[in-house]
Amino acid sequence: MPPKSIAAALTLSLGLTLGGPCPAADNTAPAGKRASGQAPSEDLVARTVFQALVGELALRANDPTLSSDAWADLARRTRDPKVIARATEVAGFARQYDRALELARLWVELEPDSPQARQAQSTLLVMANRLDDLAPQLSVLLAKDPANVGGNLLHLNRMLSRITDKQAVQKVIDSVAAPYDTIPEAHFAMAQAAANAGDNLRALMETEKSLQLRPDWEVAALARAQLQARQSNQTAIDSLAKFVEDTPDAREARLTLARLLIAEKRYDEARRHFERLIKDNPDNPDVIYPVAMLALQQGDTKTGRSQLEHLLTTNFPDKSTIHFFLGQLDQEQKKPEAALEHYRQVTTGDQYIAARSRAAQILLQQGKTNEARELLHNTRGGTPAERTQLILAESQLLREAGRHNEAYIMLDGALGSQPDNPEILYETALTAERIGKPELLETHLKHLLAIKPDHAHALNALGYSLAERNTRLDEAHDLIARALSLAPEDAFIMDSMGWVLYRQGKLAEALQTLENAYRLRADPEIAAHLGEVLWTLGRRDDASRLLQAARKAHPDNDVLNATIKKYLP
Repeated sequence: MPPKSIAAALTLSLGLTLGGPCPAADNTAPAGKRASGQAPSEDLVARTVFQALVGELALRANDPTLSSDAWADLARRTRDPKVIARATEVAGFARQYDRALELARLWVELEPDSPQARQAQSTLLVMANRLDDLAPQLSVLLAKDPANVGGNLLHLNRMLSRITDKQAVQKVIDSVAAPYDTIPEAHFAMAQAAANAGDNLRALMETEKSLQLRPDWEVAALARAQLQARQSNQTAIDSLAKFVEDTPDAREARLTLARLLIAEKRYDEARRHFERLIKDNPDNPDVIYPVAMLALQQGDTKTGRSQLEHLLTTNFPDKSTIHFFLGQLDQEQKKPEAALEHYRQVTTGDQYIAARSRAAQILLQQGKTNEARELLHNTRGGTPAERTQLILAESQLLREAGRHNEAYIMLDGALGSQPDNPEILYETALTAERIGKPELLETHLKHLLAIKPDHAHALNALGYSLAERNTRLDEAHDLIARALSLAPEDAFIMDSMGWVLYRQGKLAEALQTLENAYRLRADPEIAAHLGEVLWTLGRRDDASRLLQAARKAHPDNDVLNATIKKYLP
């Protein structure tokens, strides 16, 4: 609450004291008596001006306590509503809430018909958590403003939002809103209070009542659907579908309905609603964006692209995200230069680091490895997480360029300043194995597991490394079993378990585990392991068919090709 100007305060004070007769003035008394008796009117004016000046200067000097003392004393002496209003304001600023409440009561006593006085008192009662005293004041405020009673009822929950006892708030709002049961806003206010208090059944009932009184009220229909979705998405979908059928121009309701349908993977139904939304709102970014995302999700890249390009011509605030998605589309469609142009226009937001990393990947594919690294070096991460992403992106760049030693040196250097960073530790460990130093992999992974004992991928990587080297197989089995208990549906961890079982000679268990893993994910390395187990079990035709099919789908996988060379020369 900024202090008012000194000039305004002095004008206020002078207006109060000179605007009418002062009780201490006696203009009929002889001059001598005036000199020796009570202070004349001019003395009281001077005192009032001085005290107002003290109050305002103290506030300017960051002494709200002194200011409040001066204004409160002035308010009690003059009993003028304007002075009391200022004194109440200053007392609140000084956090002297008991005093402010006392002054507000005086203000209401002197001006019982003043909405400002009652609003000030109500606000202070909220701040003091005096809800029992609050309800009568709110009732008076509502009664004195019948023209705006609906809007004022809707404001109640916002006004009381800072109160933590939501059941007490519900009681106050029920009390205040009950006399207005023919007004839809009253039922909606009670519904909001009930929802905040966790009384969903009552909230739904009151929302229904508000819609009975105003069937086309979109806000209430959305609130009803939100409450229904807590129990059943289908019920929410049905109620919104009926509402948009009866109220076809209800944009937000239709948009919410379409999003609920997407959540239920009912894409065709959602698309029909989005098409209607686009027809009615062809330039609305809030409609265009979800339509574009739905189209891309369904594989309709033509529609997705056209809507994204259209978004760039609107006032959609996050143009960077649009350029990122367009860059992805161009990259997938083998248009690297167009993709680079879009990625370079991603300058902010959650996609910034990902865009820079993808741009670097394109440069790498064009044989511009140094330019790609320079791009990443010139990218500044704003948070520790973004800086980590950049380190990992550079590591991936070097790995794909076959420069594993450089990748390890870069990652090891990053650990010098971030020795306990889990993501960098994990990547450094994997890179150590790629350069033929499994002892370093073990060192880094054990450090990581000391920090995060339940890191499933670290447990798996260490166990798989031991299994791959055919050493300490019992320990490897235990590590992978722990990883699998943490991520039981992870196909790669299942693959590791199948591989260690194979190394232990448990061929039947290994086969079943690897088949389950391959069903979850047809990865070429899982195919290589499964093919080897099949071959060892004597099922050579099955192994050959599996390996040949996998090579057709993944011709450049080193692990798969090594297995094929071993068994199918």
